[in-house]
Amino acid sequence: MKAIRETNFNFPKQNNFYKGKVRDVYTIDHRLMAMVVTDRISAFDVVLPEAIPFKGQVLNQIAAKFLKATADIVPNWVLSVPDEMVTIGRICEPFKVEMVIRGYLAGHAWREYSAGKRSVCGVSLPDGLKENDKLPQPIITPTTKAAVGHDEDISREEILAKGIVSISDYDKLEEYTHALYQRGTEMAAERGLILVDTKYEFGKVGEEIYLIDEIHTPDSSRYFYAEGYLERQESGEAQKQLSKEFVRKWLIENGFQGKDGQVVPQMNEELVESISARYIELFEQITGDEFIKNTQDDIQERIEKNVLQSIEELLSV
Repeated sequence: MKAIRETNFNFPKQNNFYKGKVRDVYTIDHRLMAMVVTDRISAFDVVLPEAIPFKGQVLNQIAAKFLKATADIVPNWVLSVPDEMVTIGRICEPFKVEMVIRGYLAGHAWREYSAGKRSVCGVSLPDGLKENDKLPQPIITPTTKAAVGHDEDISREEILAKGIVSISDYDKLEEYTHALYQRGTEMAAERGLILVDTKYEFGKVGEEIYLIDEIHTPDSSRYFYAEGYLERQESGEAQKQLSKEFVRKWLIENGFQGKDGQVVPQMNEELVESISARYIELFEQITGDEFIKNTQDDIQERIEKNVLQSIEELLSV
């Protein structure tokens, strides 16, 4: 199976290129952003050595579906999805915070809570909660958006006090975040899933706020299976998850958590294929759609051709 680890295109009127952990981002004519979702995979803020076939297609197509399904709540950056691995959209000035919303006490929030903290990002939590319990109501726990290194927890009060976001804009971001999470929760329930927590990123063009990047993918969200959730909570069992947690678990079992001095374990072909199959399973569970593998031989050539055609159409408008 073939996978795209990186791209190096040179499109007409290309102004800039940025390589993220997973995405290769091309700026065109100071107006358009072409985002290629590669097959790179990251965990613990480290890009792993092997690319995962079809992972980019999975993430891009899930994001495209949910962005389209939430466009009535908040406008988003997307103008075109010309290829299974590419989204092209308007360039927005991103807010320097990520809006993390949690309906359940899991992951980072649980680790903070279990360490004795009863306030996460300025939000108070009651005593007596167990891991993966449903919260009294969804809470927003923002993080800073770090250019390098780890994102850091931050409270609404700190965001406003430091002038990172204006109060009028932040009120809108909170409103959009709650509405998007509610829609995501409803769509997950239709698939027999629970949307545990997720994050949203926003940007502005002029005075207009847009939803940017990806939403409701297994890389940006945590899902539980709804069936058996209550029974597992009552018996103290681990919840059945639908996320890329299985990759982190494999890394931890092989002595890697992104800490200094640790070496990423070797990924053999069998592991790579199993991760690919798991991502395809995630796609079908989350969307309810059959995953159609694009097995065209030259993926780079296909992407370049499709992006060129879309750029020409969008710039002519």
